[in-house]
Amino acid sequence: MADTISFDVDSPAGRRTVEVAYERTGAGEPLVLLHGIGHHRQAWDPVLHILAAERDVIAVDLPGFGASTPLPDGLSYDVRTVVPVLASFFDALGLVRPHVAGNSLGGLLALELGRENRVRSVSAFSPAGFWTGCERRYAFGVLRAMRRAALAMPLPLITRLSRSAAGRTVLTSTIYAQPGRRSPDAVVAETFALREATGFDGTLEAGRFTAFTDDVPGIPVTVAWGGKDLLLPRRQGIRAKSVIPGARLVRLPRCGHVPMSDDPAAVARVVLDTSR
Repeated sequence: MADTISFDVDSPAGRRTVEVAYERTGAGEPLVLLHGIGHHRQAWDPVLHILAAERDVIAVDLPGFGASTPLPDGLSYDVRTVVPVLASFFDALGLVRPHVAGNSLGGLLALELGRENRVRSVSAFSPAGFWTGCERRYAFGVLRAMRRAALAMPLPLITRLSRSAAGRTVLTSTIYAQPGRRSPDAVVAETFALREATGFDGTLEAGRFTAFTDDVPGIPVTVAWGGKDLLLPRRQGIRAKSVIPGARLVRLPRCGHVPMSDDPAAVARVVLDTSR
């Protein structure tokens, strides 16, 4: 069950109020989890109970995704806006430099938070921003096609497909290496999250001009990449290592772009090892 919190953010257009939905569980040092574009905080559900045994875990719906409301007028979905929004979210919850783990878009945001020295450690899974122009255009084309398909399918068809491993493969094989492991309810929920993501178009538009080009010094950083990532090829991990030379680069051989479901134990191990 999600909680929500409202807080003010200063912007060039003036002060705006942002509302963010999140789920909090566990005990220990705080750990914030960030999902990718078109997804929601439940992407982290397969590892939540493992992480919560050692950490105070806060799984976030990014603005314009999941149960969070869209960003208010005057705020864009670019990194320069969303990172300060997340920093203000930390402040509103009283989180002083939490650990952070993010996947895809969430990985990029986690690294930016690390560069701004707002977090204690970063675990980034297939983070966006280490692409070539061709790789970015390919990834964005795939994401747009997934969104169009989700919007075009009626609910009864989505529900029917989710009931079989073959149907779950049709719906989610672009981001999971083992889509059959997803539960029917999870697949329906994340397909709906993609359909209803009010921040999707704005985030993609902002991503056209996004690349991560700076080091993240002074804190532990792990960049992990799925060996079967079909959206952002694993060679981008080599580029990430060259940009962040102090980072630990980890391969997740049985994982796709969203690895939390493909290998929960490996993902949890990466996050906990980094945050220790």
